[in-house]
Amino acid sequence: MEAIEAAAVAQARAGEPDGFRVLVEVHSRAVFRLAYRMTGNEQDAEDTVQETFLRAWRQIRQFDARSRFSTWLHAITVNCALDLLRARSRRQRAEEAVDPSELARQAAAAPGPERQAVSRQTGWRVLAALGALSPVERAAFLLRHFEGVPIEEIAKVVGRKNGAVRHSVFRAVAKLRRALAPAAGVTP
Repeated sequence: MEAIEAAAVAQARAGEPDGFRVLVEVHSRAVFRLAYRMTGNEQDAEDTVQETFLRAWRQIRQFDARSRFSTWLHAITVNCALDLLRARSRRQRAEEAVDPSELARQAAAAPGPERQAVSRQTGWRVLAALGALSPVERAAFLLRHFEGVPIEEIAKVVGRKNGAVRHSVFRAVAKLRRALAPAAGVTP
C-alpha cells in the first residue's frame, strides 16, 4: 500500500489529478472520522473534509515526505476543523446557545426504546465533554484514542513536542473521566 501511496503522491505533486484521486479514495474515511469527532456534526465534518482535500490539493507540492502522507493530511484536517470550530464559536456567541439539560429532556421524552434514549444521552454527554476540551487536547485525544496515531505523529500534526502531546492526552483523559463519571454513577 505504501508503494501505491508514494506513486499517487508523486503523480499528484506532478499535477496529475488521478494521483490525487487515489489519495482521496484511500484517506477520505479516516479524514471524515477525524473531522466528525472534532466537530461533532456530520455537515460540519463534510465541510471540513471538503476543505481538507481542497487545501491538500493546493498545497501538495509543499508535502516533502519527511512524514507520512496521512500525518500531513491529519494536520490539515485538524486545522480545517479548528477553523470551522472558531467560526462556529463566533456565531454561537451572537446566538443563544441550546441548553444541554433541554437536550437531555428531549432525548428522555423521545419515543422509542429506552436503550436508544440512553444511547443518545450518552452520546450528547460525550460530545459535550469533548467540546469542553481545548482544541489541542481534543485533537490529541481523538488522534491517539480513536485513530490510533502514535504520539510522534500527533506532535507533528498539532505542532507541539512529544511530551506536550502526551500531557495533552493525559489532561484530556482526566477531564473526560471527570465529566463523564456522574453519568456512569462513579464519583470522580
